[in-house]
Amino acid sequence: MKRFGRLLASAVLAAGVVAGTATAGEDIRIVVVTHGQASDPFWNVVKNGVDAAAADMAKYGVKVEYRAPETFDMVKMSQLIDAAVASKPDGLAVSIPDADALGPSIQNAVAAGIPVVSLNSGSDVYDKLGVRVHVGQTEFEAGLGGGKRMAAAGVKKAVCVNHEVGNVALDLRCEGFAKGLGGQSEVLATSMDPTETRNAIKAYLAKNPDTEGILALGPAAAEPIMQALEEMGLLGKVKLATFDLSPAVLQALSEGKMLFAIDQQQYLQGYLPVVFLTLNAKYGLMPAGVVMTGPGFVTPENAKQVIELAKKGIR
Repeated sequence: MKRFGRLLASAVLAAGVVAGTATAGEDIRIVVVTHGQASDPFWNVVKNGVDAAAADMAKYGVKVEYRAPETFDMVKMSQLIDAAVASKPDGLAVSIPDADALGPSIQNAVAAGIPVVSLNSGSDVYDKLGVRVHVGQTEFEAGLGGGKRMAAAGVKKAVCVNHEVGNVALDLRCEGFAKGLGGQSEVLATSMDPTETRNAIKAYLAKNPDTEGILALGPAAAEPIMQALEEMGLLGKVKLATFDLSPAVLQALSEGKMLFAIDQQQYLQGYLPVVFLTLNAKYGLMPAGVVMTGPGFVTPENAKQVIELAKKGIR
């Protein structure tokens, strides 16, 4: 894939290499297990990255399997990891939204000699579990940057809407946001159900009419929150920002209806682990530490530049 060739080479060379198990002249099987469903706008882009990497690495005999629970379910996800380990793949990529729940399964993979790369969530715990490299952003710092941006926009009282309670990465985002804002910040717990989120933010704003800003932790929350604000006549009056992108988020940004979106370039979070695990299986090459894919900020000023890539499922 030409557009990523130089990026991948730079990442590997800059990060350094460690010894790995080479597989010569044999098929390479990689399993990707995440907590996000491909039907979710964010995770759909991650899976697009996985699929693109699988196509690009097919010349090396690579086969990739993507697995995720039907809902945010740590018991089911740990079972999926255990099943992957039992099948003895040449590499395993996992997200780590809850290290307590998933840690034993991941450590079993490491103990079995399976190279593991984490993606998206887990930047704070991956190394303790024996994972070789993490591909993603550091969540607290991303939230911190979002809080500072919202404070610069004049917001002193805000709410952080957590639509996936139990995901430690989202807790870190809210914690960083509160520190960056420096004012009053509460956490509102909802779910992946858009109707529940829409009703929850309506009730919250009715009870807290002096709220000046809202941070959503993903499009799954941002989109119903936009609907709620529009129905209440508050869209544009209460400043709204979100983590991650979707076509609806980008459209809202281009129309000035949102303040900013924090972009972690999740396509890379799907693409890079497959490539790294392929290089490890063939040549023993692997980056070290955290390979940062974000945070970046998409604003009304640059949203239109990102929209075309979003239509292609890359942003």
